[in-house]
Amino acid sequence: MAKLSDYVKTAADQYVQERGDTELCPRWIAEFFQDCGVQDDYPRQDLIAFADMVQKELIKKYEQAAKKADLQLDKMMAKLSRKP
Repeated sequence: MAKLSDYVKTAADQYVQERGDTELCPRWIAEFFQDCGVQDDYPRQDLIAFADMVQKELIKKYEQAAKKADLQLDKMMAKLSRKP
């Protein structure tokens, strides 16, 4: 049985790949919850609570990607400003 946190990360990764969005679609997460085994492995897990965890993971991934992009832009700007 996979850990619940693994399901959350997998759902967030799949959602970004399929939808490219950070706003979680209720229908999508309900289908994932049922079809990917979360409901079977964790029968007491509430769908709404699971969706909240996935939404938080999506936001976290978005913020990390934005920080990484900012760092890359800063590096590029620093290189450009050093060139004569």
